[in-house]
Amino acid sequence: MGDTGVGKTHILSRYIRNALPKNKYPTIGVEFATKAVPLRAGGTVKAQIWDTAGQERFRAITSAHYRKSIGALIVYDIMQLTTFESVQKWIDEVKEHAEPDIVIMLVGNKLDMCEGSSGSP
Repeated sequence: MGDTGVGKTHILSRYIRNALPKNKYPTIGVEFATKAVPLRAGGTVKAQIWDTAGQERFRAITSAHYRKSIGALIVYDIMQLTTFESVQKWIDEVKEHAEPDIVIMLVGNKLDMCEGSSGSP
């Protein structure tokens, strides 16, 4: 989760398909993808990953999907201070709607967009 335009869909697409999305339009509501993840101890687990819209108007729809989540990525754009300033709002939202033991990870995105960056996309 995170503000609109921070690259949530790009992160998901890169992880699931190892390619960037062709569509450059904002996510409407919620989309999801699945991936089989092999475990070191053997076996596999099927990860279901939800891509939520960052727009305020979809908040009621997206917050319902936090309930049974075991983890949340809160994404911000490293080139847009306002998206980092929104991080606490997103953390509060997760804590309000998710289980108390949810794992939250903060992700700064778009290093590859910085001038002179040697970051990989």
